Amino acid sequence: MVAAATAAGVALSVALGGGAALADTRATAVPAPAVTRAALDPALVAGRGADVRFAEQEAENAATNGTLIGPDRTAYTLPAEASGRKAVRLAPGRYVEFTLPAAANAVTVRYSIPDAPAGGGVTAPLDVTVNGGAKKTMTLTSQYSWLYNQYPFSNDPGADLLHPDWWITECGCVPAATTPAPAIAKPFRPSHFYDEQRLLLGRTYKAGDKVRLTAPAGGAAAWTVIDLLDSELVGAPHVRLVAANVLAFGADPLGRRDSAGAFDKAIAFARRNHLKVYIPPGTYQVNRHIVVDEVTIEGAGSWYTIIRGHEVALSTPAPDGSVHTGVGFYGKDALAGGSRNVHLSGFAIEGDVRERVDTDQVNGVGGALSDSTVEGLYIRHTKVGMWFDGPMKNLRITGNVIVDQIADGLNFHTGVTDSLAAHNFVRNSGDDALAMWSEKTANARNTFDHNTVQTPVLANGIAVYGGTDTTISGNLVADPIREGSAIQVGSRFGAEPFTGHLKVTDNTTVRAGTYELNWNIGLGAIWFYALERSIDADIQVTGDHFLDNTYNAIMLVSEWSVKDLYSIDDVRFKDIRVDGTGTSVISARVKGSASFENVDARNVGAVGVNNCGSFGFPATGSEFSLTDLGGNDGGGTTGPWLAPWELPNTITCDDRPPVVAPPAPSPW
Repeated sequence: MVAAATAAGVALSVALGGGAALADTRATAVPAPAVTRAALDPALVAGRGADVRFAEQEAENAATNGTLIGPDRTAYTLPAEASGRKAVRLAPGRYVEFTLPAAANAVTVRYSIPDAPAGGGVTAPLDVTVNGGAKKTMTLTSQYSWLYNQYPFSNDPGADLLHPDWWITECGCVPAATTPAPAIAKPFRPSHFYDEQRLLLGRTYKAGDKVRLTAPAGGAAAWTVIDLLDSELVGAPHVRLVAANVLAFGADPLGRRDSAGAFDKAIAFARRNHLKVYIPPGTYQVNRHIVVDEVTIEGAGSWYTIIRGHEVALSTPAPDGSVHTGVGFYGKDALAGGSRNVHLSGFAIEGDVRERVDTDQVNGVGGALSDSTVEGLYIRHTKVGMWFDGPMKNLRITGNVIVDQIADGLNFHTGVTDSLAAHNFVRNSGDDALAMWSEKTANARNTFDHNTVQTPVLANGIAVYGGTDTTISGNLVADPIREGSAIQVGSRFGAEPFTGHLKVTDNTTVRAGTYELNWNIGLGAIWFYALERSIDADIQVTGDHFLDNTYNAIMLVSEWSVKDLYSIDDVRFKDIRVDGTGTSVISARVKGSASFENVDARNVGAVGVNNCGSFGFPATGSEFSLTDLGGNDGGGTTGPWLAPWELPNTITCDDRPPVVAPPAPSPW
C-alpha cells in the first residue's frame, strides 16, 4: 500500500505538469461571460466545426479562488489534456463560477479527480449552485479515466512495462538490450485524466446568472480540476404517441432490471406493424447488443432517454474475438447481409468500459448499417462511439455527441461507401476521434464534414487510412495530446491504397502537432505518412487554417526502414493560412513532391521548410521537391517561409529544431 500511495503521489506531480504555470487566482472577477469554441474566440473559427446546442466556457476564463494550471502541452499532464491546455484546480472548499451567456437549464462539466492509489478510481461530490440558491450535487468519478503504461494500457498505476522490448523515449534506450532493464518512474505515462458529467438544473436560468461549482470539504478527492462548462437550453421531451412504446413490452424506466428483452419485443412488434419504436424518458438498463434492422428507434431526447449498461464478461470468446459484451445498437454482420433502413435518434448510450481490449465489440453503435441514419445521440463510456464494418453504403451520421471513449470516436472500417458524418462533436476519445480505415476493402466516396473534435488523448483528430474519393471538409480539430495530428493521411494498418481524389478542404486545426514517442520528434498539424506504400493519389489541401501549431503545420514523412521504397507525390496546397508554428511550416522526411499556392504564414518559429528528404543527402539536393506556384507570403524571424533558395529541393534538414512557442492566434 505504501508503494501504491507513492505511485499515486507521482501521478499527481506528473499530471499537474511539473514546471507548468500554477497561479493562485484568488477569486478573480470576470467582467463578462467568455464564450469560446475550442478555447478560442469563435470569430477565429467561424464557419468551421459542428453546429452545437451548447455554449462552451473555459474555467480559466471564469471567476475562481482556485489555482490555474497550464498552459502546458507536455503529454501525461493535466494541462495538456485540457481544452486550450489550461484548467483550474480546486482544493476542497474552493470554487469556480461561470456567468451564463444565454438562457440555460442544463450544464455539462468536464473535470478530473485523482485515481485511487491502487487504481480503479474514486467518486466524489461537486456542489452546483446558481446565484447562491439551492445546492445540487453532481457525483464525479475517476473510474473511467486514468490509464497507464504502454499501449493498450493498464488500469494499474504500479504496473511494470507492458512491452519491455519496446523503445522507451524517456530513457533513450532499448530495454531488451540493457542489463538490467531500465527503471521507470511509476506510474508510467499516466493519461486519459478527464471525464464529463451532465446535470439538468430543474428550471431555466437567464443570461447573466452565476453557476458556481464548489469542491466540498470531506469528499474522497484531494483535488478537483475543472476544465470547462457547457451550458444549454434543453427543450421539452420528444413524444411519439403512435409507436411501439418499450414500456408496453416490459421495459423498466428506473433501470432496476435489464430491459434488453423488452427492447427486442418492441422492435419485433414495430417491424410487423410498420411502426416506430419509442423509448420515453427514463434510464434503461441494457447489458448486451440490441440488433437492429428495418426499424426506426426514437428517444425523448438524449438528456431524457438514457440507455445504460454494464460490461459483461463472456463465458467463452465470441466468434469475432470479443471477451465482453455491453450496451450497444448493432446492425447485422456484413457477412450475414448487414442491416438497412435503420434510424436511431434522440437517446443517450452510456457504457461501462474501463479498459481497452481491442478484440471487444463493446461500442455504442456498430455492425453494418446501409441506407440508415444516426442522429442526436449522446454516447459515452463505450469502447468506440460508433464502429462500422462494411461492406455497407449510404449511412448518415449527424448531430451526435461522442465523449469519453477508450478508443475511437467513430470509424468507417472496411468497405464503407457513399456515407457522411457531419456536425458531430467528439471530445476525449482514446484513439482517432474520426477515422476512415480501408482495411481489406476500400472505403469510397465518403465525407467528414463540419465536425468538431477536441482533445483526442492518443492518435489523431481525423485520420484517413486509404480509400477512394474522400472529402474532409469544414471540420474543427483542437488539442490532440500525443502521437498524432489533427489530420492524418496514412498508408498504414494494412489499408488499401489511396485512389481517385482526397480533398482536405476548409478545415481549421488548433494547437495541433504532438510529440511522436517512437521517432522522438514533433509532428505536423496535418501529417502525411507513407509507411506501407506510396501515396500518389490526387490530393488537394485547400482553404485550411493551421493555428498555433506546437511543431510543424505540415509534415510529410516515411518510416526509416522504408524511406527508399515509398514516396508522397504531387500533394497540392492552396489558399492556406498558417498562424504560428513552434518549428517550420513544412517538414519533409520522405521522397516526393508538393506544390504551394497562396500559402500565407506568420509567426514561424524556425526555417520555413525543413527538408530532409529521405535522408540520402545526395549532391543533387533533397529527394523531396517543392514547387512555388505564387502568392506564398509571410514567415518568421528567419525570413520568408518559402524562400527562393529553398526551391525546388534544397536540403535544409534540422532533425530536431528548437521549438519556439507561437503566440495565440489572432484575426488574420
